Amino acid sequence: MRAAKALFIRHGTESTPEGRALLLLRRYLSPVQRRQFAQTGYFDVVGGDTGNRYRVYAGAAANVCEIGENGRPKIGLCFLPVGDLPIGDVMLAQKIALETCEGSALAVARKFTPSGFLFSRSRPLR
Repeated sequence: MRAAKALFIRHGTESTPEGRALLLLRRYLSPVQRRQFAQTGYFDVVGGDTGNRYRVYAGAAANVCEIGENGRPKIGLCFLPVGDLPIGDVMLAQKIALETCEGSALAVARKFTPSGFLFSRSRPLR
């Protein structure tokens, strides 16, 4: 019964725009990022221009932080693609932007001081 319920939930989720967006995101994550995302609800990205490390949390806005030497969020960044997109699509766009055109992404990003509460409550998306 549990297996049937899990299959039903997974199939039902995958047929929604949000579910398909998360499947696409997972497909484009590296194995390390995929594992990190499944366990923590976020994944790390290395900036293509500077080599700085960023953490993309589950969310559609104010969900990216530059990570300091100590492994903690240093600067919060808010940038996202135009349109009302599912969370997985926004996160994939943020990942690609940081890896391929980091300078342009940072130029349009609004910076903020990250709140420990905001980012400590990250959870895996199913």
